[in-house]
Formats: sequence, structure tokens, C-alpha cells
Amino acid sequence: MGVTPPTSLPPTARDTTAEQPWPVRTLSMKISDYVDRMSPLWVEGQIVQLNHRPGMSRAYFTLRDTDVDMSLSVSISVGALAAMPAPPQEGARVVVHLKPSFWTKRGTLTMDARQMRHVGVGELLARLEHLKQLLRSEGLFEPGRKRPLPFLPRTIGLVVGRNTAAERDVLAGVRRRWPAARFEIRQVAVQGATTVTEVCAAVRELDELAQVDVIVVARGGGSFEDLLPFSNETLVRAVAAARTPVVSAIGHESDTPIVDFVADLRASTPTHAAAAVVPDVADELRGLTTVRARSRRALTTRITRERERITSVMSRPVMADRAAIVARHRAEVEDLRARGRGRLADRLAREHDRAGQLLRHLRAVSPQHTLERGYAVVRHADGGIVRDRAEVEADELLRVTVARGDFAVRPVAG
Repeated sequence: MGVTPPTSLPPTARDTTAEQPWPVRTLSMKISDYVDRMSPLWVEGQIVQLNHRPGMSRAYFTLRDTDVDMSLSVSISVGALAAMPAPPQEGARVVVHLKPSFWTKRGTLTMDARQMRHVGVGELLARLEHLKQLLRSEGLFEPGRKRPLPFLPRTIGLVVGRNTAAERDVLAGVRRRWPAARFEIRQVAVQGATTVTEVCAAVRELDELAQVDVIVVARGGGSFEDLLPFSNETLVRAVAAARTPVVSAIGHESDTPIVDFVADLRASTPTHAAAAVVPDVADELRGLTTVRARSRRALTTRITRERERITSVMSRPVMADRAAIVARHRAEVEDLRARGRGRLADRLAREHDRAGQLLRHLRAVSPQHTLERGYAVVRHADGGIVRDRAEVEADELLRVTVARGDFAVRPVAG
């Protein structure tokens, strides 16, 4: 720390070159100077890997972010730990007053904790209530955004802890109700520092699978602190963003983590979740049997009623002689045919007489009839009819048409 870099060295990092580099000690001291200028600050996180050995003046632990997979190595004096009302345990949420420091010899960044306090339940409840109000104002709790569960999902996505009673309860409950049900199971941490990241990743992965029609997030009972990850904003928003319907089955009936409010269905227990996602095959078979029996009775009743109607119709007098109604209609048809023929014959006779009269009239007024009475038509050579003696010249060749042909004549002068 007390070594002063040679004056010939580049004054800043941007001035270094391959020919004029900084030695490691220079960089290490400059980083140390920069870190030393940072003020002490309060940091909130979760304790993991607490190492407190008897006889040691300091304890070491890892402080992990509650939302993302990031952590810091922290050391604290035994006296500061002893000043806490209750010894910290792994998984506890705490706030730590610390000062960053850089160890130049090994080039490592450490956090020197001065004080550490537990995050109280009252404060956590206040934070959760604030988060509830925020999510409620965004409409994530609205009943209208909750999707109905499918009647019979093709595949059930299950997010549970590793080898937990919750997993066994869901699997046993579903297979008891619908033995052919299929699962996509993702075993994750449901308690501890990695719960949020692992559950979020599992929900997103199952949501991307086309065959998964419903996702169940299940965990057995636990303390308030154990269930805190399921009220984490990141996890809650991941469930709310899922396109596949999600069933939340966290803890017992009295436990209500925030994820219950955004899930499409809240199940009081993992066993209740199993009953919610699949129908009971025995109930469905009984229902099918009942429907079949009702259908059979309805069909039998309908057939019996139609038979009675047919019997009633067949017992009528008209049906005793089934040809009688046809005979009556046949007589009517024959009568109509006879009347039609008579009227048609009369009409034809009248029209025949009328045609004969017209023919005789035409014959009487026709030019041919006039010629047959001895008249003739005289024409000039050009075809013009002679109507006056003055139109005829001496020795002109004329054409005379009579009833039985025509002939040429030449008039004689005088």
C-alpha cells in the first residue's frame, strides 16, 4: 500500500501501452484507492454458506440477492454477530452495514460487515402488502384475466421440489383420478436462495412446450420465511406472464403467498391441485352410464309412442279397406279424364267446322276460282296486266292465263 509507482510510469490507465505497461502492484493499488473511497452502505440479501468456527475472530458468509443469481463474499466480526438478538441462520434475510475493501496482495474484493440485522416479519409483511397493492393496480389480480383450466389436459406441467411429499401427492392424486395422465416434471429448489430463479426458469420452460396444457406449481407447508420466495415479485410476474394456465398449490389452506393471487387457480393443497387439473374417471364413467341409460329410456319411449300412433292410424275404418281411398280417387281421375276427352272432342269438332268454312271462303275469293269460272288474265310481255283496250297495240304479243295454263295471243287490228 505504501509503495509509490515510479514517476516514469503512465499516469492513467488509458496512457498505458505495450511498451509502457503498469506493473500488477500499480493496478492493485489504484483499485484499492478507488474502493477505499467508497462509503459504508446498507445492503439487503439472504445468507448462504455461513462459516463460523469456534476460536475464530471473524465469521464468513455469502450474501445473495433475493431475486437474481448474484452474491457477495462478506466477513463480519464475532462481536458483531454476538450483538444480534438471535444468531443468523442460513437462508435468513438480513440487512448488513458493510464497507468494501480490496486486498492488494491477492487482488480480491471483500466486504467488511460492521453490523447485521434481521429483516423483521412486520417489515416483510409491509413490503408484501405494498407489492400486493402495486400488482393489484396493474390488474394482475383481476378475475377477468384468469383462464379456465382445460377439461382434460394432454400433458400436465409440474414444478415441485426434489423428492418432496408435494410431488408424491400431486402424482398420486392425478393418477388415482385419471390413470392415463401424462406429466412434464421439473424438480427445482422450493426453499432457499435459488428458489426464485429455478421456479421461474421451470415455469418459462414448461410454458414453451406446446403439449403442456396446464402448469402446477406445488410446495408443501412451511414457515413464513420458507414461503417468502413465492411472494417474490420476479416469480409472481413470471407466473402472471405465462400463456399456459397455472395452478398454485403452495403450503396449506391458511398460507396465501402472492403467487396465489395471480395464478389462474389457487389450490389449497397439492392434493387439491390434483383434483382440479383432471376429472375423476370413475365419476365420468358413472356420468356416461347415466347418460346412456337416459338416452336409451328416451329412445325406447319415443319408439313406443310412435308405435302407438301407427297402431291408432291403422285401426281407423279407412285403413280396414286400404284400397277404398285409392278407388275413390281413381274414380275421380277417370271421371276427369272422360270429361276432358269429351270437351277436347267438342273443341276439335268446332275448330274442324270453322276450318272448313274458312277454306271454302278462301276458295270462293281466290283468283284460281275466278279463272275456273271462265275468266282469264291478259298480260303484256313485261308481265303488266292489261286493264284497258287502249293499252294494247296492234300485233303486240300478249300472254293469256286461264284456269288450266296460259298461251300467247296477238290482237288483230280493227
